[in-house]
Amino acid sequence: MSQLKKLKQSVSDALQPYSPRGLMLYFLPIALIPATVIALAKGHLLSIFINAAGFTFYMLAAWCLRKGLKAEYIYAHSRIGRPPQTPLKTVAAVITALATGMIAWLGAKHSLPVALMFAGGAFLGMYLSYGLDPRSEKKITAAYGYSGDEISRALEDSSRIIRNIEQANDRIRNTELNRRIERICEVADNILAEIAADPRDFRRARKFLNIYLDGARQVTEGYAKTHQQTHSGELEQNFRNVLETIESVFQEQHQKLLEEDVFDLDVKIEVLTTQLKREGIL
Repeated sequence: MSQLKKLKQSVSDALQPYSPRGLMLYFLPIALIPATVIALAKGHLLSIFINAAGFTFYMLAAWCLRKGLKAEYIYAHSRIGRPPQTPLKTVAAVITALATGMIAWLGAKHSLPVALMFAGGAFLGMYLSYGLDPRSEKKITAAYGYSGDEISRALEDSSRIIRNIEQANDRIRNTELNRRIERICEVADNILAEIAADPRDFRRARKFLNIYLDGARQVTEGYAKTHQQTHSGELEQNFRNVLETIESVFQEQHQKLLEEDVFDLDVKIEVLTTQLKREGIL
């Protein structure tokens, strides 16, 4: 199992829907439901609005928290990538504080200073329970004339290409082809992990990142779009042949990185490019 698949499985195991990690915030506003019903029965429009708004804010905070926890977990266990762009855990803490302060002030009729204390306590509780979002960027060391930032950007771009391949694969309704594409993405993720672990591999893997990976994306996206319009057996077989070539080249690239062999696959690059052009994909 690849490092990325293990990571995805770990995220799934750590943050299952029944896990208390971040899920408990969903239960916090349950008391607002009967309060809203009672206010509705009594015709107290302000109380209805306050309770309903508080319930909505708490639900939104819970959703942000869960997303933030998942993003934090992936960042903490990945050697590639930047910290989460949106500090969702912090956003969740702020929303929770605002909702708590609003209910204390307008709902429970506490004075504003007391309501602010409730809000501060809610924010502190969120911080102590879940912390804030990671903000420091992971650095990759420079190698062979390439700066760490250059290597990081290349790996991030390549990772996005792999995710695009996975998204295109979701639109293909063929179990055999789906599994082959999944294996290609798995090997590609392993290659990125090897480069991140040893940036010296970046020089030898540039052609893989620039040609193989983008070729695989064009292949998969092109077939995902075309096969929905026609059910040609010849088209499917051509796509299968191309995937076999791509998978073979990807596996050889990964093996060469593991063996620290000299990366020289110019001939195979030309073969793959020629095949993609012949199949009308490039």
